[in-house]
Amino acid sequence: MISFLRTRVSNPDFQRLIVELDKEFWVRYPLTQQNFDPFNKVDDYARVILAMDRDLAVGCGCFRAIQEPATVEIKRMYVVPVYRNRGIGKQVLGQLEQWAVEEGYSKSKLETGINQPEAIAAYRKSGYKLIPNFPPYVDISESICMEKKLI
Repeated sequence: MISFLRTRVSNPDFQRLIVELDKEFWVRYPLTQQNFDPFNKVDDYARVILAMDRDLAVGCGCFRAIQEPATVEIKRMYVVPVYRNRGIGKQVLGQLEQWAVEEGYSKSKLETGINQPEAIAAYRKSGYKLIPNFPPYVDISESICMEKKLI
């Protein structure tokens, strides 16, 4: 059974999972991933959810406040490949949204990429709608931005 842990960016399991995520991005976007690396950094204030299968972290995601009032940006969503297609990513996203609401946020935004159709479909199923790309993704053709009202 999968459980969920609220933690911080410094958590070693989160750090390990985002290294795996970045490796996958280099496979999906070999010619442009270097352009995204600066945008993928998250500071110590980000809120992190880990999906745990007993003592093994098998998925993650986080959110951070952005300049827009009452809005968070979802970042670093990842599920270990052998654990995919079990709804874990959707549950991590739901946990992040719940935590954001608890902290007073009412809207969530995110950026994903054109080479991640499974992520786009999952976000749509979770209620996210396409929006114009927001900074820093405004002029990046590989980016797709979405948002959802949380309350």
